[in-house]
Amino acid sequence: MAAEMFTGALVSTFVESTIDTLASRFAHIFRARKHHKKQLSHLKTKLLAIDVVAFDAEQKQFTDPRVRDWLLRAKDAVFDAEDLLDEIDYELSKSQEEADSQSATKKVWNSLKSSFVSFFKNEIESMMEQVIEDLEDLANKSNILGLEKGAGVGVGSGSGSKLAHTSLPNESVIFGRDDDKEFVLNWLTLDTHKNLSILSIVGMGGMGKTSLAQHVFNDPRLEEANFHTKVWVSVPQEFDVLKVSRTILDTITGSTDHSIQLEVIQKRLKEEFMGKKFLLVLDDVWNERPSKWEAVQKPLVFGGQGSRILVTTRSEKVAVTMRSEKRLLQVLKRDYCWELFAKHAFQNANPQPDSDFIEIGKKIVEKCNGLPLALKTMGSLLYNKSSLSEWESIMKSEIWDFSENESDILPALRLSYFHLPSHLKKCFAFCALFPKGYWFDKEWLIQLWMAQNFLENPLQKKSPKEVGEEYCNDLLSWSFFQQSRDEEEFIMHDLLNDLAKYVCEDICIRLGVDEPKGIPKTTRHCSFSDSGFDGFGSSIDTQKLHTFTPIHQDFGWDCKMSIDDLFSRFKLIRVLSLYNCRGLREVPKSIGNLKHLCSLNLSWIFVKKLPDSISLLYKLQILQLNYCLKLEELPSSLHQLDKLQILQLNYCENLKELPSCLYQLDNLRRLDLEGSGVQNVAAHLGKLKNLQVTMSSFHVEKSKENNFQQLGELDLHGSLTIDDLQNIENPSYALEVDLNNKPHLVGLQLEWNFIGSSSVDSEKAEDVIENLRPSKYLKKLSIRNYIGKHFPDWLLHNSLPNLVSLELEGCESCQRLPPLGLLPFLNYLKISGFDETVSIDADFHGNNSSSFKSLDTLYFSDMRQWEKWDCQAVTGSFPCLEVFSIENCPKLKGHLPKFVALKTLRVVDCEQLEALISLRVEELSVCSDLESISDDYVSLRIFPLDFFPTTLRTLELSGFPNLQMISQNHVQNHLEYLTIKECPKLESLPANMHMLLPSLRYLTIKECPRLESFSDGGLPLNLKFITLKNCFRLVGSLKRALGDSPSLTTLSIGKVEAECFPDEGLLPLSLTQLIINDCPNLKKLNYKGLLELSSLEQLRLWECPNLQCLPEEGLPKSISLFEISNCPLLKQRCHKEGGEDWEKISHIPHVFL
Repeated sequence: MAAEMFTGALVSTFVESTIDTLASRFAHIFRARKHHKKQLSHLKTKLLAIDVVAFDAEQKQFTDPRVRDWLLRAKDAVFDAEDLLDEIDYELSKSQEEADSQSATKKVWNSLKSSFVSFFKNEIESMMEQVIEDLEDLANKSNILGLEKGAGVGVGSGSGSKLAHTSLPNESVIFGRDDDKEFVLNWLTLDTHKNLSILSIVGMGGMGKTSLAQHVFNDPRLEEANFHTKVWVSVPQEFDVLKVSRTILDTITGSTDHSIQLEVIQKRLKEEFMGKKFLLVLDDVWNERPSKWEAVQKPLVFGGQGSRILVTTRSEKVAVTMRSEKRLLQVLKRDYCWELFAKHAFQNANPQPDSDFIEIGKKIVEKCNGLPLALKTMGSLLYNKSSLSEWESIMKSEIWDFSENESDILPALRLSYFHLPSHLKKCFAFCALFPKGYWFDKEWLIQLWMAQNFLENPLQKKSPKEVGEEYCNDLLSWSFFQQSRDEEEFIMHDLLNDLAKYVCEDICIRLGVDEPKGIPKTTRHCSFSDSGFDGFGSSIDTQKLHTFTPIHQDFGWDCKMSIDDLFSRFKLIRVLSLYNCRGLREVPKSIGNLKHLCSLNLSWIFVKKLPDSISLLYKLQILQLNYCLKLEELPSSLHQLDKLQILQLNYCENLKELPSCLYQLDNLRRLDLEGSGVQNVAAHLGKLKNLQVTMSSFHVEKSKENNFQQLGELDLHGSLTIDDLQNIENPSYALEVDLNNKPHLVGLQLEWNFIGSSSVDSEKAEDVIENLRPSKYLKKLSIRNYIGKHFPDWLLHNSLPNLVSLELEGCESCQRLPPLGLLPFLNYLKISGFDETVSIDADFHGNNSSSFKSLDTLYFSDMRQWEKWDCQAVTGSFPCLEVFSIENCPKLKGHLPKFVALKTLRVVDCEQLEALISLRVEELSVCSDLESISDDYVSLRIFPLDFFPTTLRTLELSGFPNLQMISQNHVQNHLEYLTIKECPKLESLPANMHMLLPSLRYLTIKECPRLESFSDGGLPLNLKFITLKNCFRLVGSLKRALGDSPSLTTLSIGKVEAECFPDEGLLPLSLTQLIINDCPNLKKLNYKGLLELSSLEQLRLWECPNLQCLPEEGLPKSISLFEISNCPLLKQRCHKEGGEDWEKISHIPHVFL
């Protein structure tokens, strides 16, 4: 067997290595009994027999249902083999653990070996024979089906057919690709000194890469580039150097002589291209091996100056391999989606199609998510469906399951899937557990793959996280995943979700969504996303389950069976999540029976402790206990989990200490303690050399000499706050923390606390902060209550080149600011509480006119002595600043710098500043403290909106005691957010708001008790959210002001004077959310007033202390979310246990008390 290799199509390297390892251990245990070792060898042989034909089966499954059935059965048989090996491995590990714990003598070890031999004979032997028999049967059937051995290289064999595209486009018009087309044409026609340039058009299958290339290839403007030769080549699936070179030559010469050798072909290609400017299009390239491309490219480099190669591919790795530029295609925008769909669905129908068809068609277009191939195929399909009911049926279908004859979507995607390396196929198919449109967390996904042994790392050169991230990047490169902006989440296109579901059939099931339809009892992974778990049904063999996890459970879920009963259903479970399981107060001891468990998520449950039996989970790699707010202790036997790699305890506020045995977990790679109550983190953990620690805060204790220095032993990751720095006795201790050599610590907050302290040593504080120099990789820094007079050299001398966020607060003794303008990537800066600062000059900018080149947001506040900002010599500063806020700087005079990109301006209590309104901004907040107000504000009675630039998007007016009127004569087309607060004499809003503020969507009016009505003509038609507080007279005119407009969805009303609310006919009928808050007089709700709100979905009641009960009739059935906050009388009546009003709300899915 040593020379035979698994291809990995079905059998992972993990299984192969497990068999080899067990065989070695068997030799030691069984000795004379060679039969058992032979059984393992026989098992490996049979696994190999089906693995080598699995590549062929992967391709043929799409067209031959018999092969598909064989493949699903083969996958099930491999799972059975894996489970069997897992069982053996567990029992061996258990015997070894027991021997180690007893300091086993030879006699004890022999006894344990004897026990294992007996276990193998009684429980394993017959099961192994059955698995071998099943595999042998599958191998025989593969011969009958004509399945052929694959190449075993991780990609498809290339034996299948491929749809070849010519240079002629199928469509006369290409929709929504004007910008992409212009980009490619400009690239092709641009003068260059290079002999050969390459551009790759990259996108998932069906995105329109080939169509774009075809339209560019045939565009008349291409004649301007004066290409001597234009060649279009549809590249063979198997990127064989000879085949690709021959195809290029055949396309140029028209030759069909396939007898010539590579050497001859490349010489002819060199002759054809020598000194000639050519354009070569290579359509649908899959090759990611640089050596193959370099061989094909050899004769191409002899072309003339300005030669181009245009490539279409689904993989960004191809672009890297070819060292090309790249153009990533995005999904089509909405208008283009409809145009493309309508072209195929209605085909320029005359007369125009019925409006009902158009309405359904637009809903179908939304389902296609901007994928051109999907839009084209759906449109073509529906063109032949003349019945409205047929259109409705297709629109309502959750999974669009077309045959090959009806759709070319599946062939397009199946090619992508077939060419995935085997290890990625398993990872991709596993994602069938996720609902369509679901953003899944990258870290969580990697941990799921890790627990399922999907992460192959035979040489152990990388951590599981590194391997998982590599897999994610590969699937992203292949366009199977799409990434969020923060790069921490992924989503799959719906069609790819369908594909994942297709290839794994019943192996992955979403309970309540998917109905098992293939081979019964084959489900290994299940998820659920409803508010509760009702059970598995009869079609799932729970004993075989590997995964049980909730999805989308931010509101929590109810388990309709006891947790003990749930555990009893599992035998082979590897991933178990009880995340946010409502009502779970205790983890049963039976958790210890789940001996194959690799990942356990108990986050967001209210347990005080875990049972000791958890230490029996010898295979556990991941334990998540995040947000277990009542957790007080961990088992003292936790060290027995010797395979544990990840322990997460974020926000376990009542957990004060870790078990002293934790340092014995030699395989622990990651410990997360962000927001936890653990104090003495550093003790002993420095002994674990591969451990990464994430913790949110560390308190320096005055009485403990070593506790601070021990931080230096830890590999800190993430962000850390070090507070009570005044307790450091010797500044040299700060040097021992060695922050400068912690490159993974990307966020740091340094904080002093001198409250109640009689002595303040500013020089010691300066020495301490100097010794706390962070690494150059730091991205976020905050310094608070620093009592030194000078900032450290590492902040003065630009030693933090990667800093993006900086907060300096309460540094009362510092007179001068550091030269922050030289930090190249700084985009957020907050400076507050510098009581000694009188002037800010050019030093702050680093004496550089182009300073703060990346800064986006700047806050100044509480600078009571600041008088001058000398910014005349730095006119090129702040080129990207969009948000500027300045508050409580009463002595600052003169002008602000010129902010050329400013969108948001907030000025509070800076009465002496000049020339604010002349700035061209999108958001403006003009506020004044009512207790310390200047004469200018007192005299302001009319506030003219016309005084502001028309670019304004957000306006807040607050604290004008004599303001009576807001005037407006001209249209403000961009204003979306308007807030008016604390204007006790305000009597009227702008007239004709419905015409002059057409874009207004959010309106907030608070503490303006004299306002009685909205303006004549009503409110803007786009208004969606209104907040009214202590303006109860306005409520009566609200419905009249809105008219029949259906746009208003959310209304928040505060300080209602009435004891009963809302009156019948008072509120707009379009409301979907009603918030009633801060109403001390309110005693009851008017049922009739609520009932007429037929669209109401959410009702929130906040700060209503005298609200006694719900209406006798209950609440409208339309409500799906009901929330109570600080309404003590009502809350008591709404409790599930004994609450008198519980029956009135028990039907509501989401109740928050």
